[in-house]
Order: sequence, then C-alpha cells, then structure tokens
Amino acid sequence: MTDITTISSIDGENKVYKRIAFLGGAAWKEDEEPYIQAFDTAKLLAENDYEIFNGGGPGVMKASTKGAHAGGGKALAITYHPNKPKRHYEGTDPSNDVDMEIVTLDYFDRTKVLLQNTDVHIVFKGSIGTLSEFGMTWVSSWIHEPNSRPIIMFGDFWNEVLDAIDKNLFIKPAERKMLKICTTPQEVLDYLESLNKN
Repeated sequence: MTDITTISSIDGENKVYKRIAFLGGAAWKEDEEPYIQAFDTAKLLAENDYEIFNGGGPGVMKASTKGAHAGGGKALAITYHPNKPKRHYEGTDPSNDVDMEIVTLDYFDRTKVLLQNTDVHIVFKGSIGTLSEFGMTWVSSWIHEPNSRPIIMFGDFWNEVLDAIDKNLFIKPAERKMLKICTTPQEVLDYLESLNKN
C-alpha cells in the first residue's frame, strides 16, 4: 500500500454516483465465484471511470482492487489496524495493493468511513462482516431517504435471503424496494449509468 492519508483529505459527497464501495466476504479465493464477480465488476466500472473503494483486506476487497487496476483505474482502501491481532478479523492484505489508504480508529469507524465517503454500495456474498455492513448501509439509506445511497445486491441468491427477511422480520415494502439486485457486471454498470442520467 502506497499512500496513507487522513479522512479530512476526502472530498464531500458528490452529486454524481462515481465512488463505489465493494462489500463482501474476505475468505473468497481467486478461483471462487464471488471473487471473480467482484474482479470483473470492478474492472468494468474502472474502464468507465468509476472509483473503487474497499476495506483493504483479502477476498472481495482484494478482487475489487485487482479489477480496478486491470481496468486502468485506482482503488482506495479504508482500513483499521488493531493494536493486537484479532482472532476473527482478517485485517489488511499486503497483496491488496491499493493506491491510497485511509486508516481509521476501529472496526466500526472503518465501516462508517467507507460507507459515508462513497456514493453507491455493492454487496457481494460474504459472512457476518458483510451482513453487518449491509445492515448499516440499508438502515442508513432508509433514514436519509429520499437522499439515500443506492445499494446493489450482487447475485440472484439475495432474492432468497431477502424473502427470508421479509417472512421472519418486519420489513416495509419501501425498504426492500431500495435494494437493486444485479447478477452481472454489465447490469451493475447499466444501473449506475441510469442513476447518473437522472
């Protein structure tokens, strides 16, 4: 990782949707589908002048950095470096060679800064960390509706997940309507382009 900066150097919110946060599992390997999906999506978005943000770790995060570079773009990481190793926290990945790193205070601050300083959040398949990030962006977008950040759920499996949430929890139709499910990188790009035309 090359440059380390502070949060004060990040610009305010843009009126266009160009800063894209990649959220998803840290455990995925290069030959596994979620990694490949994140790589391909980041590559296509970078080729179309979108900026890629992630948490600086392995899996989907690393895939989005590699994809951004393959597409001629850059990737920025929002990270957290614990004073002592955490048993169930993946930390940063030295092979996730982002172009700029912003170091935050703790895990919660890392998530908040990542979500607040991006325009659109793409959620790939992951584990409980992904679930927590998804919950944070979903409720935050609902609270700030109609000035909410678009949320893209990558993969058809999310329909089954959201159906289970609908069945077992109390979810308003308008809350679910905020989520856009895409199954290909091209669908993601088309959706982003439609947002930027409005």
